[in-house]
Amino acid sequence: LVRWAAATEGTDLDDKLVALLEPVVVKCIVIGGFLLAVHRTGAREGMRDFVANLLLSVIVIIVSRFLFSASRMLVEAASLEEERFHLMTATTLPLFDNLVKLLVVAGAAYLVISIWGIDATGWLASAGVLGIAVGFAARDTLSNLFAGVFIIADKPYQKGDWIVLDDGQQGRVERIGLRSTRLITRDGVEISMPNSVVGASTVTNLSGGLETHHRLRVAVGVAYGSDIDQVREILLDIAAEHPKVDNTKHKPAVRFRSFGDSSLDFHLLCWIEDPGDRGLILDELNCAVYKRFAAANIEIPFPQQDIYIRQLARQES
Repeated sequence: LVRWAAATEGTDLDDKLVALLEPVVVKCIVIGGFLLAVHRTGAREGMRDFVANLLLSVIVIIVSRFLFSASRMLVEAASLEEERFHLMTATTLPLFDNLVKLLVVAGAAYLVISIWGIDATGWLASAGVLGIAVGFAARDTLSNLFAGVFIIADKPYQKGDWIVLDDGQQGRVERIGLRSTRLITRDGVEISMPNSVVGASTVTNLSGGLETHHRLRVAVGVAYGSDIDQVREILLDIAAEHPKVDNTKHKPAVRFRSFGDSSLDFHLLCWIEDPGDRGLILDELNCAVYKRFAAANIEIPFPQQDIYIRQLARQES
């Protein structure tokens, strides 16, 4: 019957579960037969109860071993369908696997204790006190662990994204673990950030969103009296000539922002693919702007202040 049910589903997981379940069912039926035979024998009641409890304990152990293997298969299958089970990933797989096994062991231990008529109240109270003590001792570790699970479930960033934290730390995500998130900075230095710190921070994901490109602003100031049309043309030419600036999906643009105290303020707006190249591309664009403006005799002013001193005539007393 179990084989027929698995065949109707036609999935590989069902076949594996049936392969595990079939010997378990056979063993439980055989042990159940022995259990019935023990109750029908004329043995002393104490011996009969001892053998019955022993057989029931064996059944609990057999079922527990099956649940161990079946839970591993189910957790692995769930981790392959991240769209349906967001918490189940390759990173959290050991966590959930061990958690399920812990529950199976706890349940099996409780059943065995109950079968032998042992009062479990004292054991449960001791386990509760021990759990509280361990929780206080490992509260930082548990905080990082729960934060890591929530980060993996919520997915504010993924491996390969460039993120910026509210304290200024930034880098490319190298690995998201249960305890920490590892970033690689522009200096090639690996930073390990505790997940509790990352979870409590405002994270700016420069690689997130629907856009695959990222806007770069280049601030430029020119002297009053400059030809603004020429300035606009030069800036657009510089952006068009740069190999890492997108000139297909997002066209570069120039905006005349304001009349500054010492300059006419422009912004060159262009789009780049990798936010990790932002500093390098900004450097190259600034160098190109300075050279092209110098060649076109366009002055880049600097703030200055003129002081006029007027001498007042001394009054005769």
